Amino acid sequence: MTKSLSILGSTGSIGTQSLDVARMRGYTVKALTAYSDVERMEAQIREFHPQTVAMVSEKAASDLKVRVADTNTKVLSGMEGVCACARAEGADTVLNSVVGMAGLEPTLAAIDAKKKLALANKETLVAGGQLVMEAAKKNGVAILPVDSEHSAIFQALQGRPTNAALKSIILTASGGPFFGKTQKELEKVTVADALKHPNWEMGAKITVDSATMMNKGLELIEAVWLFSVRPQDVQIVVHRESIVHSAVEYTDNSVIAQLGLPDMRIPIQYALTYPERFESPVGALSLSEIGKLTFFEPDYETFQCINLCRTAINKGGLFPAAVNSANEQANAMFRRGEIGFLEIAERVGRVLETAPQKERYTLEDILEMDRWARESVASM
Repeated sequence: MTKSLSILGSTGSIGTQSLDVARMRGYTVKALTAYSDVERMEAQIREFHPQTVAMVSEKAASDLKVRVADTNTKVLSGMEGVCACARAEGADTVLNSVVGMAGLEPTLAAIDAKKKLALANKETLVAGGQLVMEAAKKNGVAILPVDSEHSAIFQALQGRPTNAALKSIILTASGGPFFGKTQKELEKVTVADALKHPNWEMGAKITVDSATMMNKGLELIEAVWLFSVRPQDVQIVVHRESIVHSAVEYTDNSVIAQLGLPDMRIPIQYALTYPERFESPVGALSLSEIGKLTFFEPDYETFQCINLCRTAINKGGLFPAAVNSANEQANAMFRRGEIGFLEIAERVGRVLETAPQKERYTLEDILEMDRWARESVASM
């Protein structure tokens, strides 16, 4: 069970909620990282007194050094600084909540340092699943999922007698803000429309991924790696209430699900306290107050990103990395108003069609694919 931790991406949605859990459980915080939010990082330093912090932005790091010169916290910068925080001495657990491909190198650094890994950065496994799982096995590192869906699956698998008993994984999806919309209706949607998630408070990138349902496609790929299943063994079901966070189906056709209010502090705390359970800062679930739970088949024709991800993981190699990086670029371009909503899936699909194949890959191969996919999307 966690006693001290490093939090990568501490100023974001998952990072701040992780600090809520750390505050409640009395954990020692050894290291924190962020991209550029100096004000929030300064406040976190003054409350939690980490040994080391890192800001990806060099300018932000310089500003922070001046602000916290009266403390004993060492301020680092860039990806090297983030990776140093992932290896921070004295931390038994690293919680990686960095958004996007940027989380891959710190994940590998934490595994190399033999830290227990609480993983909220799905792109780590989407882009580099082969590398990450092999490194974790080699170093004897446990990877505990923080995503609400994968945490739910992990919890539902605790009663599994053998791997052979598992029949399928059922990933639930909220459907995002555009559930029930047709492609025609989505032609003119705005960034503000896409950011109106019905149930979850998340960062802008992930909220747009939920609107396109790319988030669920990436989670499908993540599930394949985390739970050693085939892509065809992962079902996706739209569940608008976000109360059933995911489920597993066993060979006797029993289905075991994990339910709870849509609050990330439940899966965060479970990853940090596993295998124990403790009181959490989240309210109790009342099924009578919820009243009803609904489930629907996804609209794969309108929300094509799911199938793009399924195709990518079936093809294997670097194709998932290509899809992930293409989506990050297209998602950012949509948020900047440079392309329309439906163009996200269109551009990701064109990258998937033209990406070079490589079955076995290195970190350098992934980074090169990342560069190529982003440039391809930007130049379309």
